[in-house]
Amino acid sequence: MRSFFDALLGRTRPVKSQLEKLFAMSTAYTTLTVDMRERASGRAGICFRPVTSSQFATLEGELTDLLKVSGKETGTAIRTTTDPYGFQWVLLEDAEFEDLVATVHLVSLTLQDGGFGEQLLAAVFRFEEPDHPVYWIYNYKRGNFYPFVPSGERRRDNATELRLAAVMDKELPIEKDFERWYPLWGIPV
Repeated sequence: MRSFFDALLGRTRPVKSQLEKLFAMSTAYTTLTVDMRERASGRAGICFRPVTSSQFATLEGELTDLLKVSGKETGTAIRTTTDPYGFQWVLLEDAEFEDLVATVHLVSLTLQDGGFGEQLLAAVFRFEEPDHPVYWIYNYKRGNFYPFVPSGERRRDNATELRLAAVMDKELPIEKDFERWYPLWGIPV
């Protein structure tokens, strides 16, 4: 009955974040680094919309403690920042790519289990090509990846993005709707 009233009144329910597809990046790593000759930067990040509430503040404290323990265990350097748009980032640095993927998943799962999964926006994994960075962006709401290749001030290299997506289509769940390949300018990763 609730969905009928939601539809009647024009309300939509938040889309649940899809977390398990994040692990596809672990298997795609070999193709990216060996076949595509991209160099892993050892950096990743999770972007989410913070909420002003005591429940979220408590969860943030728990997440900070959990990341300290996880960081000591894996050697992952962890810091947080807020970007100019007001979104919060958990920034990760680790030479072991598997640790980056696992920590991204840990943060995502903690936020989702705490009731804030709808706040998750994107996970970002940075790779390097000779002339520019390549960001593989995971859209939590869609459960898909897409490449983002900035090529200057508010410009992107669409041809390289399309080439990368075509090659990685069998390795990663690639977003098919190009309109949803949102640029994330000024990524702090």
